[in-house]
Amino acid sequence: MTKTAERRPVERAAPRPAQAPPPAGGRERRRLADQVRAYAFLLGGLVCFALFSWYPAIRAVVIAFQKYTPGAPPEWAGTANFTHVWHDPEFGAAWRNTLTFTLLALLIGFAVPFVFALVLNELRHARAFFRVVVYLPVMIPPVVGALLWKWFYDPGAGLANEALRALHLPTSDWTNGADTALVSLVIVATWASMGGTVLIYLAALQSIPGELYEAAELDGAGLLQRIRHVTVPQTRFVILMLMLLQIIATMQVFTEPFVITGGGPENATVTVLYLIYKYAFLYNDFGGACALSVMLLVLLGVFSAGYLRLTRSEEDA
Repeated sequence: MTKTAERRPVERAAPRPAQAPPPAGGRERRRLADQVRAYAFLLGGLVCFALFSWYPAIRAVVIAFQKYTPGAPPEWAGTANFTHVWHDPEFGAAWRNTLTFTLLALLIGFAVPFVFALVLNELRHARAFFRVVVYLPVMIPPVVGALLWKWFYDPGAGLANEALRALHLPTSDWTNGADTALVSLVIVATWASMGGTVLIYLAALQSIPGELYEAAELDGAGLLQRIRHVTVPQTRFVILMLMLLQIIATMQVFTEPFVITGGGPENATVTVLYLIYKYAFLYNDFGGACALSVMLLVLLGVFSAGYLRLTRSEEDA
């Protein structure tokens, strides 16, 4: 006699009740909590930026209108600091040297990095090595680099004059001559800041589609024509922005005159920022130093606004 297996009914799980969507208030609380955490991470940077950037700038504007001496209560002086600075014999020389330095830096230091970027972009071998070599001066501390160039420019046993003697060429006074000192400092500044500019140009060049160059070659364009009609228009925005940043940076040159020449010879390398340093730390006149700083700030602000407006109108046209 066989026993038949008894079939048991399959028990099916009861369907889960549909969960109600979270209330709108809960979503808002989570979103608010995420924003609070994000701003908490940014708080440290915002506090440092406010304390070490905006507060000194605002404080300098206030001191520019005061007779300020450390250890004594400040006295309101109105525009007396600006008048005193304006009539300083070094004032005209400082602005003239600064503007000349900026112009020379544009003629020398703006074209050279672009040429280096074009050469690096065409290299097929050891490209990474030459990128490191070009960027190496940026990694050297500015004061160390300035001291190296000071030894390099030494009129006696400096490497520059030794190289000229080896080539049977006349030597130069370099930073010891009033006619050559400023140009020598421009070369130092160009060498020190060239690496970052070259890499930015190189990134812009590598973003240009290769089809444009191929089409230009099919049309019979030579190297200079390809640079003029393809490279420059495609990198125009980068060129204009780097030009603005370079003008702002060169108008604030300080390290090279301070370390290499000390403002000499015959005030040939006294710049506005170096004169600000002299007012603050040599003459103990913080009001005059801040007055000069405000003048430089206003000039750079007006120039930057006009430059950006002009370039924007050209792009819209």
